[in-house]
Amino acid sequence: MKITRQKHAKKHLGFFRNNFGVREPYQILLDGTFCQAALRGRIQLREQLPRYLMGETQLCTTRCVLKELETLGKDLYGAKLIAQKCQVRNCSHFKNAVSGSECLLSMVEDGNPHHYFVASQDQNLSVKVKKRPGVPLMFVIQNTIVLDKPSPKTIAFVKAVESGQLVSVHEKQSIRQLKEEQGLVKNPEQRRRKKRKKVSGPNPLSCLKKKKKAQDTKPSASEKKRKRKRKSAPNTSQILRKIIFS
Repeated sequence: MKITRQKHAKKHLGFFRNNFGVREPYQILLDGTFCQAALRGRIQLREQLPRYLMGETQLCTTRCVLKELETLGKDLYGAKLIAQKCQVRNCSHFKNAVSGSECLLSMVEDGNPHHYFVASQDQNLSVKVKKRPGVPLMFVIQNTIVLDKPSPKTIAFVKAVESGQLVSVHEKQSIRQLKEEQGLVKNPEQRRRKKRKKVSGPNPLSCLKKKKKAQDTKPSASEKKRKRKRKSAPNTSQILRKIIFS
């Protein structure tokens, strides 16, 4: 039975490796339900997962999962201890924590670029994960770990990629890397530098002194009239002289 499970796991892993670029170490996102199931089944995750997947693994979780386990109280204290020993991956819910299922679902958005495995006993979460292509799903059945087969949505996506209707996320990343190596696409840092405008100084033409308008050298007729000397009126001394000597 164990050999059959490992054959199925090897087959499913090969499918995700070839079509979605899944590589070691396998990053497995755990929620509280999976930790609780492992605790009840006395499953040593750090020992059994690498054997089952035949490769190096990393047990991961999120802050939202840890907070959810804290709020649930003593009943899930053992599951919380298991989750606390996992590596904590940053999620987008820094200010307002969400439920563990909602958080894990957000971690595999946009084609699951980090190649996470989702390990959960939550049926609602499993249904939503299966609707997203390229996300390996794991759960516990009868005290044994099982890697689920690729979902119909994942198989349909791969067929669409093979027929040329779609381009996988893995292919997009490799194409982008090739373009960057050949210099066809600039790095985001270079784009930011290009967008930054240099601080320009004042316009040199605006700094020049304004030229005074050239005044007409020829005086106008009105100015000529003004320049004509007018005869000054006789003062009192002159009038007295005229009277005396007349």
